[in-house]
Amino acid sequence: WTTLDEYGEDYSHGWLIPLVSIGLVYWKRRELARVPKSVSMAGLMVVVMGLLMHWLGAKAQQTRFSLFGLIVLLWGIPFYFYGWRVAKILAFPCAFLIFCIPLNFLDTITFPLRVFATALSSLLLNGIGIPVERVGTTLNMLSAGEKLDVAAACSGIRSLVALTAITSVYAYVTQRTLARKWLLFACSIPLAIIANVVRLTTIGIVAESFGVELAVGLYHDWSGFITFGVAISLMIALGNLINSDLKEGVARWKHAIFNPS
Repeated sequence: WTTLDEYGEDYSHGWLIPLVSIGLVYWKRRELARVPKSVSMAGLMVVVMGLLMHWLGAKAQQTRFSLFGLIVLLWGIPFYFYGWRVAKILAFPCAFLIFCIPLNFLDTITFPLRVFATALSSLLLNGIGIPVERVGTTLNMLSAGEKLDVAAACSGIRSLVALTAITSVYAYVTQRTLARKWLLFACSIPLAIIANVVRLTTIGIVAESFGVELAVGLYHDWSGFITFGVAISLMIALGNLINSDLKEGVARWKHAIFNPS
């Protein structure tokens, strides 16, 4: 918990992750009750590995490695006592706990995300006739004579982390095959980036149309919720498309085109 506090709002969702994992285990309770169970020595090896990782992480003061070891241990205990079939069912609920661990590499991509989002927003704003000059991560509104600074909090990293977590659960619950689950999960990354670009672009539109004060005030505070909701809607629609039977869909389209009657 102290690790989550250290990273502040970027991991404010982290408190919910264990509750979601517990919910996923409960959702699988009937399947867990049905599968045959037996002691697994492979599970014991996983337990030992998890304990070793946690100990090494604690000794080296590497909190992330230590926390990852605890997750491995949490998965290894039922693996040892009940066998691989139970461990297989619990693999995702345990792996989902990784979203509780603040990842240090995210700090290194925050600035590139800011630059990319600012550049693309500038391109879109100029494309629709709103004159904007980009200087680093700042948008100069030429006609309004004002500046919009894209701060670190506007890099989109929060929505990226949150959307990948939500998408992973949605893909796990709804998609029929492992390949489809991974495909939908991979799509969450560009969706989060697109949502942030749309947010920055609409802030520029509001600044041009109604003034910078409204754009960086009320609209800025609420636009994140709006664009995040749109991103989730797109994720659900994309999930339905990925999960659909493409052959059956193509057959229906062919029938509709060539046999309209």
